[in-house]
Amino acid sequence: MVYLVALGHSSRRLSELHSISFKQITNWVHRFEKEGIEGLKDKKGRGRRSGLSEEQLERIKEVIKETPLNHGYQSEKWTGPLLIQWIKREYGLVYQKAQIYNLLAKVGIIFEKKLGLVSKV
Repeated sequence: MVYLVALGHSSRRLSELHSISFKQITNWVHRFEKEGIEGLKDKKGRGRRSGLSEEQLERIKEVIKETPLNHGYQSEKWTGPLLIQWIKREYGLVYQKAQIYNLLAKVGIIFEKKLGLVSKV
């Protein structure tokens, strides 16, 4: 995107064509102008921090090893939406579907169609 902007393409038009926010494209351009290629590399610490503590994440890893039936749900396997409900009930935190899968992947929990959420750690 930065290269295309440098060639004279409109950030707004690129945003529409590639379904990327205009703000994201301008952020990339500014980071490139300020830091060069290094400014475009992902850096640790960018993005929002999890509202869950390390202890809470460990508890979630343990909970998904159990059946949701043990926690009052009418399901044999954990899913993202079901875990979102459990987290809201237990910790008062609300996550969106995309957020929960990204958060879980970071701690070694993935979704497998036949099994639901499973810990790979």
